[in-house]
Amino acid sequence: MVEVVVDGGPLTRDEVVAVARGGAAVRLGDAAVDAVAKSRAHVDRLADAQAPTYGVSTGFGALATRHIPTDRRAALQRSLVRSHAAGAGRPVEREVVRALMLLRLRTLATGHTGVRPATVRALVDLLNADILPVVPEYGSLGCSGDLAPLSAVALALTGEGEVVVGGTRTSAARALAERGIGPVTLAEKEGLALINGTDGMLGMLVLALADLDRLLDVADLTAAMSVEALLGTDRVFGDELQRLRPHPGQAVSARRIRDLLAGSAIVASHRGPDCHRVQDAYSLRCAPQVHGAARDTAAHAATVADRELAAAIDNPVVLADGRVESNGNFHGAPLAYVLDFLAIPVADVASMAERRTDRMLDATRSHGLPPFLAEDPGVDSGHMIAQYTQAGIVSELKRLAAPASVDSIPSSAMQEDHVSMGWSAARKLRTAVDGLTTVLAVELLTAARALDLRAPLTPAPATARVVALLRERVPGPGPDRHLAPEIQAAEDLIREGDLP
Repeated sequence: MVEVVVDGGPLTRDEVVAVARGGAAVRLGDAAVDAVAKSRAHVDRLADAQAPTYGVSTGFGALATRHIPTDRRAALQRSLVRSHAAGAGRPVEREVVRALMLLRLRTLATGHTGVRPATVRALVDLLNADILPVVPEYGSLGCSGDLAPLSAVALALTGEGEVVVGGTRTSAARALAERGIGPVTLAEKEGLALINGTDGMLGMLVLALADLDRLLDVADLTAAMSVEALLGTDRVFGDELQRLRPHPGQAVSARRIRDLLAGSAIVASHRGPDCHRVQDAYSLRCAPQVHGAARDTAAHAATVADRELAAAIDNPVVLADGRVESNGNFHGAPLAYVLDFLAIPVADVASMAERRTDRMLDATRSHGLPPFLAEDPGVDSGHMIAQYTQAGIVSELKRLAAPASVDSIPSSAMQEDHVSMGWSAARKLRTAVDGLTTVLAVELLTAARALDLRAPLTPAPATARVVALLRERVPGPGPDRHLAPEIQAAEDLIREGDLP
């Protein structure tokens, strides 16, 4: 099995996906163990000092001015985790829980949080045993990090709350006991260190970027198939035209569409002097510009994610010289902004795909294709309502593109008077990515059917291979059939990642 070593240095996005989505095991590096032990020694020293230190010997948030006596500090940490595990709603997805656990572990391993080595090892054990705390969907404002979601994880470490093991929901106490993992009794600073991070936001960003890396390639593919099906030209995708506007993402998408159309007998059939069409519609001609801008937006978001994967997010933090300092690095704004930003091109790429689909179904604009690609128009409706499904999703994606990060609701008796709402931005982006997948699946189905209907003209070798892959799961043109399973089959094909 693949193993990811957490040594206190940056993780890569691929490593996060491997653990979160692929179930890779995690191992704590020797450098991390040393760093954690050194920072804990500093915290132990401050815990014994007369002067109060925030997070070590004081209350939290608006109660930071209250000094806590030594014999009450274990209760302080336990109470912090219990009270902050106040989420509500449906549990978030398995991959999100694994991602946020891994990313909190990475920050703990930097030696800037002051937790004990045994606590870090317990989190490693929980992750490797695939004991996943039940993390409710609501509860994070994205400032002071993802407090409620991470508190659900910390609670499970102490043997309280509920977890999911092998798809079954059970008590954390029972799951830990069955696997020989002892519950953690939290010491000074540890409760705060376990919950004060942006790990949920970051995990969902990394997962969304992995999905978009695949989906933007699929958008290029379905656009190329639609260009063929609608008797469009490939000349607009020429390299000399793209160099006039040197955006890197645009160049990538134009090259991909051009390569996918190479050798198409359908495109070649209308290149001669008998073709009087001057320009294709924007949804065909401008695909590289829209898809490319989405690629460039994702590249910016990836830069932010990579910086965060090298960050140590906690408050207060333990510095190399032993000082424990308060800071504002837990604020989720850098993540919230790009999570919101990505929802815009997701909606726009889907909107363009829906327009291409609609064009193939409209006999007045499809250049010879039957109405709605129906076998017997009037008796059969073809893909008419599949486009309705696209339209409904695109409308929803436009609503999801409204930013969450421009909102702020003060909390904690006005101590936390500005929050990022980054968790909300991440949750809506996940919904948007799923929506884009369905929209592209409908375009894939429709374009493949249209290409079949262009026979005896044949599509490009690349697009013909895609039609053949789809035909292994979905039959070709014919009388109306139950379409929902075919849309699902196309979604599955997209998610498997085997398309060019």
